[in-house]
Amino acid sequence: MERGSGSCFHGIVCHWLVLVLIWLCGCQHVLSQQTTLKPKDKFLLSDPPIGLFDPIEISPSVLPHNTNPVEPLSPMYPNYTSYDPVLTGKCHVNFSDLSFIMDKTASDCSVPLAPLVADVICCPQVSSLMDIFQAAYGGGNNTLVLNQASANACFSDIMSILASKGANTNIPELCTLRPSNLTDASCPVKDISSFERMVNVSKLLDACSSVDPLKECCRPVCQPAIVEAAVHISSGGASMFGSTTIPGSAAGINTVSDCKGVVHSYLSMKLSSEVANTAFRVLSGCKVNKVCPLEFDDPSSVVKACGKASSRPSCCTALQSYIATRQKQIFVTNLQAINCATMFGSMLQKAGVGNDIYGLCDIDLKDFSLQV
Repeated sequence: MERGSGSCFHGIVCHWLVLVLIWLCGCQHVLSQQTTLKPKDKFLLSDPPIGLFDPIEISPSVLPHNTNPVEPLSPMYPNYTSYDPVLTGKCHVNFSDLSFIMDKTASDCSVPLAPLVADVICCPQVSSLMDIFQAAYGGGNNTLVLNQASANACFSDIMSILASKGANTNIPELCTLRPSNLTDASCPVKDISSFERMVNVSKLLDACSSVDPLKECCRPVCQPAIVEAAVHISSGGASMFGSTTIPGSAAGINTVSDCKGVVHSYLSMKLSSEVANTAFRVLSGCKVNKVCPLEFDDPSSVVKACGKASSRPSCCTALQSYIATRQKQIFVTNLQAINCATMFGSMLQKAGVGNDIYGLCDIDLKDFSLQV
């Protein structure tokens, strides 16, 4: 037993000696990490193993297969490359300051889309561009409009720049635009000083500095402020009854319309181009959405097929065929689609169709608008 106890004790001592040696080696290693290198110390880096930084070769079979490869863009959205336009050199304005609004307009009036969205997107944006351009041109010389010679040159340059950015070259025809749109010729007030003397500009700016896209069309704030200012300056600051131009006459309507352009120009001068553009687009949207741009001519085929003694299949076939031809006329907004559906339903009711044929034939807004 004593011999066994001695050997056991000897084994324990050896075990502890081994642990102490390991601990000492560890301490030496830690201390070596804390040693500060002196300038005279030199060390060499060995060359990396050959092939470590060679290109990694992966077999194509190892690469994951993309089950949804990126499809090329549809021909409807061509990859358009811009180019440097040829300008007249007679339009003295820094177009680089208008890059935001020019790019926005070129995008909204792109070659394939402009004819389809002229009334609802392209033309309202071009109109906004014209107003903002007037302000940019006249900001340094106290004017709100251009003279005819400058308007001719600048109008040409604007269209050339838009075309160079991918816009449709038929914008003047699509939107009924002329250089005279930059002159607002019939409005008697054309300079900033006269405008600010006649108009309550604080009231105008308060009403139009932040146009609510949801409320403006229902409870307008900016629109009546613009009309009030336009009517006031159209009479040269005189009252409506003291004006020589009759407000309801064709001449009076044209004058007020031109003066609204002057008001827009003034707003564009006082607001940033982004804020002004947003405001003008909201206002144009309110105007556009009030009417249905589709033409419902001669619905006699639907009236005949959907009369009192009609059958459901023949009625629905005639109705769907008729609406499909209307849908192809032009893109309409969702709000316009509501107006179109209401107007066409009213036409059918007046013609003697008393049944709810929309519900009978599962007709909804998407049948009136491709965008819904």
